[in-house]
Formats: sequence, structure tokens, C-alpha cells
Amino acid sequence: MYVFLLDHMGTDNSVVNAARVSFNKDSKLFTEQDNKRLIEYLAKHNHWSPFAHTCLKFKVEAPIFVARQLAKHQVGLAWNEVSRRYVNDVPDVWIPEVLRRTAPNIKQGSLDECVDNNKNLLESMEQNIRSCVKQYTDLLEAGVCPEQARAVLPLAAYTEWIWTGSLYAFFRVFSLRSHSSSQKETQDIALKIGQACEQLFPWSWRALVKTLERTV
Repeated sequence: MYVFLLDHMGTDNSVVNAARVSFNKDSKLFTEQDNKRLIEYLAKHNHWSPFAHTCLKFKVEAPIFVARQLAKHQVGLAWNEVSRRYVNDVPDVWIPEVLRRTAPNIKQGSLDECVDNNKNLLESMEQNIRSCVKQYTDLLEAGVCPEQARAVLPLAAYTEWIWTGSLYAFFRVFSLRSHSSSQKETQDIALKIGQACEQLFPWSWRALVKTLERTV
């Protein structure tokens, strides 16, 4: 899995200026510390719109089952994905290093420990996944159209997409998908997005993340 930053628009001052325009002011009229305090105030009091006057564009690769969870986040985001109607190359597949034990007393999630007989189960899982990919290539070689042949591909097959949205929209993704109750593989994507956001918008990102600490 990977998260690659393709492009971005704005800085922390873009957030500041979006807020200060209410008073017809600009970040240049204030000290850096003043502007930082304003961002912290905006985040603390859930004034989210100034954080939406920014933009990040990522290219993401993840297994289909991870992508489908992330695709549920739509507000403030745009998503364009590789289409297997048009692409018929052999996809890479995701094979876990360990199979985690299910968590007790909850309907979702897992424990940070592997199941018994992990090695044999993994071998069987990989065999089934690669068998599906083999059938996919066999169908294509037999002349079956890609839009039908793709039906046999497993959820472990990798997909790629371009994901564009505001800083605040990606914070919403991060706040939900980096939580300990989220699937680990989805957490991995969310954390990588968070790293890129913090690097580009350090004041804003840290102020937004701080609001999560208060709600734990």
C-alpha cells in the first residue's frame, strides 16, 4: 500500500486568511504567533470552513477491501479510480504477514495477535487468491471482455485512485480511520495521509488533531 502526494494548494496562512476575511483583514497584519493562536481557536471551536480553503491531491494504492471502506468518505472529496473495464493487466495482490484474531465482544475489529495455525492458513489464503488471479488471466486469454472477467478478482487485488479534497475533509477521514477501532490496514492509509497533511499544514493539522485528544 502507498499514499503519494501529487499536488497541494495553500498553506496555514490560507486558513488564517479565510478566517480573517470576515473582518477584511489579512495574515500579514498579524504576528506568526497571533495567526497560530487563531488556527487553534478555529479548531477548538469547530469553525471548520477556513480549513476547507485548502486542497491536497493524493494517489493511493490499496487492496479493494480497504479502498471500499475509504470510498465511503465523500463530503469535500473527489475520487477517480482505475477501471478494470479498460485495464486488463495482472493486478498485484495483498497477502497479510499474519492473520489477526477476532476481537471478543464487538462486531468488528481484531486483536494484535495471530490466530492458531497462522502459517497454514496463510498458505491456503494465498493459494486461493492467486487462483482467482489465474482464472482472471485465463478468461482474458480466452477472449472474455475485461468488464466481465474482473468479476472473479478477489478483494485482495490492489486498486489505485486519485483522491482530492480539502484539508478539513482529509482530517475527517483521518479522525475516523486512524481510530483504534478502525481496521488496521485502513489505519495505515489514514496515518500516511496525516503525515502529509502535517508536513504541509503543520499549525492547522496539529490544532485539528488536538481536538481528537480532548474527545478521547
